Amino acid sequence: MKRESIPISKRPGDIVIVIFFLINILFVTYFVDLEQLIIANPVHFTYPVWPPPPAVDLMHWYARTFDPLILARPVWWKMTIWIDDLFFGPFYLVAIFAYIKGKEWIRIPSIIYSSVMLTNLTIILGEEYAGPHAAPSFLMVVLENLLWILFPVYILYRMWRDHPFTRPAVETLPETQPASAQAGTLGGEAS
Repeated sequence: MKRESIPISKRPGDIVIVIFFLINILFVTYFVDLEQLIIANPVHFTYPVWPPPPAVDLMHWYARTFDPLILARPVWWKMTIWIDDLFFGPFYLVAIFAYIKGKEWIRIPSIIYSSVMLTNLTIILGEEYAGPHAAPSFLMVVLENLLWILFPVYILYRMWRDHPFTRPAVETLPETQPASAQAGTLGGEAS
């Protein structure tokens, strides 16, 4: 059966997903996360070219105040950051295009992305709750990470269908002349 793409204007949930991907690519992946790879020791460091010093200071203040795991930077934590920078970043770029254009080949990569994101968040929140670098305010950390729990769940829900971006195409019948026009033509030929 032939299928047609549903315009993104008719898929408001996908518009919100695209905005989420944009926030990740513009702010989280190559801004917040990149800082954690560039600055190995957040106690003794030289400011990098990117991200800008005020952003680094803000991230370090947040980590000191709410989330010591960010400053501790154990190896397993850095591996989640590498996954974000090497895999999620390119995924966001491709997914933004695919969601806007309604390309169904993004379905399986979206399911994989969501599954990995939920796995990472489960591990991170376990550490934040009861690990050696537990957050002083676990609720604050959960709230800060809530979008990265809710969006993967919503994406899994959206991508569970075989055709999340398309619908059966409406087939149009060939145009026919009205019966009166056909009768007049036939009658004219007989005269």
